[in-house]
Amino acid sequence: MRLFHLDAVEWLQSLPANSVDLVITDPPYESLEKHRAKGTTTRLKHSKSSSNDWFAIFPNARFVALVEEIYRVLKNNRHFYLFCDQETMFEIKPLAEAAGFKFWKPLVWDKCAIGMGYHYRARYEFILFFEKGKRKLQDLGMPDVLQEKRVWRGYPTEKPVPLIEKLISQSSTAGQLVIDPFFGSGATLVAAQNLNRQWQGADLAPSAHEHAAKRLRE
Repeated sequence: MRLFHLDAVEWLQSLPANSVDLVITDPPYESLEKHRAKGTTTRLKHSKSSSNDWFAIFPNARFVALVEEIYRVLKNNRHFYLFCDQETMFEIKPLAEAAGFKFWKPLVWDKCAIGMGYHYRARYEFILFFEKGKRKLQDLGMPDVLQEKRVWRGYPTEKPVPLIEKLISQSSTAGQLVIDPFFGSGATLVAAQNLNRQWQGADLAPSAHEHAAKRLRE
């Protein structure tokens, strides 16, 4: 169980094929730059709401390499979840399908509170649900709208651990390996640790390593 200070794609390329049981990740997608440029988000380069600097954007042009590597490292009959906005969903869905994934649907994360925005302020995010091969979910009764309060004044774009625990519980079993190529706040890794899964992750931001390592120790 390790944290790697590497680019996401380069790190994935270093992993053996068919070695990972579950991927859950939240790339710093390109459309966030558009929101910042229009002033429709407070997640600035040096945000007053956070002690952490904003991270470098992962450009849409690199999504092909990202999804191809995720497909390669995943074992057969496994799942892949990706947090994104509606604009990025239209970019990455066909690329992931071309790489070999089956796209099931976008899950909706209801943050239970209104966020920032310009036209119709945001209250939700998408979690794209992909499958390699065929794997049954643990709980077929779980809805496709997942309610969990957003994290206030945390690491930029931090996701709630209980939300990610739901995904891990649905798509893996104890002892299996969960990875996050953009671990950020470390929420995916903390959730995996809480549920007795193995975990690994990569991120380029020094602040992410400091933040996640502290959470994992605690």
